[in-house]
Amino acid sequence: MSEAAIDLPTFEALQQTAGADFVDELIDTFLAEAPVMHADLRSSLAAHDADRFRRAAHSLKSNSNTFGALALGKLAKALELGGVATAGNAQALDALDAEYARVATALKALRDA
Repeated sequence: MSEAAIDLPTFEALQQTAGADFVDELIDTFLAEAPVMHADLRSSLAAHDADRFRRAAHSLKSNSNTFGALALGKLAKALELGGVATAGNAQALDALDAEYARVATALKALRDA
């Protein structure tokens, strides 16, 4: 994916609005909760639980966009809109996992800078 993992203007606007220390706390929370959302996506897909799948994708989309993780947000939005019936969801979840790994690395670097 050629798009940056984090859109810096969006991230910097969040820091200006919420404060850098609070954003660091938000990053830690996101890094702890996003893997749970990913697991929820996979388990709800396996169970064909459309409502739970959409909720998890929506939460991940919203949280990602807050930090400027726009590519991750787009992937989550596609899952949210497509739901469990969308062909290729397992592959889409793999792409989501890969993009999350990029985002997590970038957010850790921004937090630790």
